[in-house]
Amino acid sequence: MDSPALREIVERIRAAAADGHALAITGGDTKRFYGEPARGTPLSTGALAGITSYEPSELVVTVQGGTPLAELEALLATRGQCLPFEPPRFAAGGTVGGFIAAGLSGPARASVGSVRDYLLGITLVNGRAEVLSFGGQVMKNVAGYDVSRVLAGSMGALGLIAEASLKVLPVAPAEATLEFACSQADALQLLNQWGGRPLPLNASVWRERDGTGVLSLRLRGAVAAVEAACAQLGGERQDADRSAADWESLRDHGHPWFAADEGHELWRLSVPQTAPPLALEGEPLIEWHGGQRWYRSAPGQAGRLRAAARAAGGHATLFRGAEGGAAASAPAPTRFDAMSAPIERIHRRLLGEFDPQGVFDSQRLLPTATATATATATATAPAVH
Repeated sequence: MDSPALREIVERIRAAAADGHALAITGGDTKRFYGEPARGTPLSTGALAGITSYEPSELVVTVQGGTPLAELEALLATRGQCLPFEPPRFAAGGTVGGFIAAGLSGPARASVGSVRDYLLGITLVNGRAEVLSFGGQVMKNVAGYDVSRVLAGSMGALGLIAEASLKVLPVAPAEATLEFACSQADALQLLNQWGGRPLPLNASVWRERDGTGVLSLRLRGAVAAVEAACAQLGGERQDADRSAADWESLRDHGHPWFAADEGHELWRLSVPQTAPPLALEGEPLIEWHGGQRWYRSAPGQAGRLRAAARAAGGHATLFRGAEGGAAASAPAPTRFDAMSAPIERIHRRLLGEFDPQGVFDSQRLLPTATATATATATATAPAVH
């Protein structure tokens, strides 16, 4: 890959490395709230836009990092294809490089896989201003460590994503959404039972609505499989258009449950799908067949939330910080849970290899030891996206 836009970016990174100047990579700036606060001079990927190649019959698309996600999804839709992991958009203007760097996936993640599962190859510019390519355009292309997938969720700490090759899939021929009135405990039990059966499960969400617990289940697959599952499972089948809008609102956090409460934080707890209801105040919103649980909490509750997640075998991420005057009433916790010492050493060694001069904003992903000193040292894993 070579272009005037890429050469200009390389020169900016080279100059920053030479004079010790920090850069903060930005795409559409739709996920600024996620991770630790950004630091450094913005380095936009906007000039790196466009579809490099698209082979619908091979289910592969190669696209430059600054390309708007909406543009890519519109192109795929013309051929009846999609990004099955449903990268959240949150707002208009998000880019391909941005959703890869954030590593976030939408409602279907537990059934179809995450962003990294669909990454075939990446071209990036590292902190030495070197243009490096990893992987390719087929699934079996790796000899040794799969560097492409390391970039998913790296938050721009390892380099600027200039181009990526992604596996895409056909849109499912049939879809249906079923609703069941049930408690949180019953919903988790049902999801665990259904997970062991040959059903076309695609996504699920449990939340309270008007004081009643409601489990929504999305089925996707062959027409015969979806219809047979509807007959087996029962529940109340929902209007297709309304359901599609509801799932989109969950994907992009436009759903009423995510409406901002001034002074409250939004926490994402990643736990085993089999974990029982957690002993926490408030009713959560539960996705990924029980594996992702959202909580709204007043500031100052980080220890309680993280302790509950660890007790269940998972971890907690401060997804959105509090807004308004109440946000200043408690010290801001680190966004990501503390890593074990061995995992943190691996992260820092990777940072040293890709960006030895510290050009990129690594603290957005991995705060300094001083910033993490108050985090609980027994947490053992970084966030699962």
